Amino acid sequence: MKRVIIIALCISLTGCSNLQKETSSEDPITENFEFASKQTTLMLEGIGDTPRNPRNTEEDGSLRLVKSRDWTSGFFPGNLWFLYEYTGDEKWKLAAEKFTINVEDQQWNGKTHDMGFKMYCSYGNGYRLTNNPEYKGILIQSAKTLITRFNPTVGALRSWDHNADKWQFPVIIDNMMNLELLFWATKTTGDSAFCDIALSHAETTLKNHFRKDNSSYHVINYDTLTGEVLDRHTHQGYAHESAWARGQAWGLYGYTMTFRETGDQRFLDQAIKIADFILSHPKLPDDLVPYWDFDAPNIPNEPRDASAAAVIASGLYELSEYASSSSSEKYLNAANSILESLSSPTYRAGLGTNNNFLLIHSTGNWPKDSEIDVPIVYADYYWLEASLRKMKYDS
Repeated sequence: MKRVIIIALCISLTGCSNLQKETSSEDPITENFEFASKQTTLMLEGIGDTPRNPRNTEEDGSLRLVKSRDWTSGFFPGNLWFLYEYTGDEKWKLAAEKFTINVEDQQWNGKTHDMGFKMYCSYGNGYRLTNNPEYKGILIQSAKTLITRFNPTVGALRSWDHNADKWQFPVIIDNMMNLELLFWATKTTGDSAFCDIALSHAETTLKNHFRKDNSSYHVINYDTLTGEVLDRHTHQGYAHESAWARGQAWGLYGYTMTFRETGDQRFLDQAIKIADFILSHPKLPDDLVPYWDFDAPNIPNEPRDASAAAVIASGLYELSEYASSSSSEKYLNAANSILESLSSPTYRAGLGTNNNFLLIHSTGNWPKDSEIDVPIVYADYYWLEASLRKMKYDS
């Protein structure tokens, strides 16, 4: 009965359509989108007609384009949909449609947990803004494919298939971000199976991923026969017991979204705990853009992660809607401060530079010396989303 009630409580985040408003040229959101429009126009001109989508700048300074199977392939289409949402310009709709099609085949890819990142950021935004019935069908199939990775004994969706010699059934904190697709599928089809699986995954993650200080491990390895935890790792962080910055961001955003979709107070409580861990951390810089790991050994001489900051800002804008009045103001002020930092010349690229990505100073996978202090497309995605959310809350 509890799950039936929770499913009935699933609610949609109010769409951000028609967000553009009359503002002065000094308005930071207007300035952000004017810059994003010019910069992304240059990127489109540079990459031309390609079946691949932008991901990052390589170590040699070249632009990296990726195939649809790459977990980041849905973010650039999402950026284009956000530009269409803000401007209403058909130019951006046409571009978004073109690059969204690049990931269409992923609706059948059962070898990845990243279906939300790929399909909901691209087709999900497209469907929200256009109601294209073809997009709806692709999203439903994507959700059907994603739930094939669910293990009822573990109570979670499997994350990675690689490193089978290291992990029996790995579940990463990032996977919380893919649950939104499943909640959407239940609301759209009426089939509670999607929401049931998303809820189970969120509960299992809540039980096992967090330390006493409410920081999160990156990877929990489960026994498929018993469902018990075998070990806990932080694969992309400094150490297994460290707080990898983007992992904390995924948790904050993911549990805020899960509360929105379920109305379950447990998930709001966890989102608040994560937010307070981040914002009260003694090694969080004054500009609120975290180092790549809160426990990295050489702070302040460590790379920042603008992508983590962008995800945190976007999550805090939504969390401020649900928290108590006193906490709400704290989260809103923090989100505004992060967005201000990311929109400054320290983190926002110069026009025509940075391979025409929007933000600089992101960190992908420090332990593998991959994507260190470079632009990465998902930083741009959550920066634009945070900008749209700020506009919605200010209007």
